[in-house]
Amino acid sequence: MFEAGGIAYVYLVYGMHHCFNVVTGDRGSPAAVLLRATEPPAAGEPASGPGRLCRAFRIGRDESGCSLLGREVWLEEGSPVGDRRVKRTPRIGVSYAGDWARRPYRFVIRNHGDASGPRRLR
Repeated sequence: MFEAGGIAYVYLVYGMHHCFNVVTGDRGSPAAVLLRATEPPAAGEPASGPGRLCRAFRIGRDESGCSLLGREVWLEEGSPVGDRRVKRTPRIGVSYAGDWARRPYRFVIRNHGDASGPRRLR
C-alpha cells in the first residue's frame, strides 16, 4: 500500500479472507481503495463482500503487487453511472476507527443488488 498507485494490494484478514485494494497514492504514502463488491463474473457466484469478491475472481496474495494495467489483473471501464445513482455512506466494518468510521468514504451504486453491507446503506 506504500507503493506508487496503479497496483493491487491484497492481504488476508482473519486468516481466511482475502481483500483486494487498488493502490492510489504516491510511493511512501499509504493510500488505497478497498473493493467490497462487484457484479459477479459468473451467474450464481456471489461477489458481494471483499472475501467473496476475491473468491469469485480467484484473487489471492499472489496478485498483490501486480500492475492493474497488465494482463494478470486489470480494471475495465464499464458503462458510466450517473452521479445521481452514486450514494456516499459511512464506512462499514471499521467501528474501531472511531471518527474515521463515520466519514462518508464508501461509494455504492444506489440500490444495486450486488452492493455489500446493510440494506439501509445501499
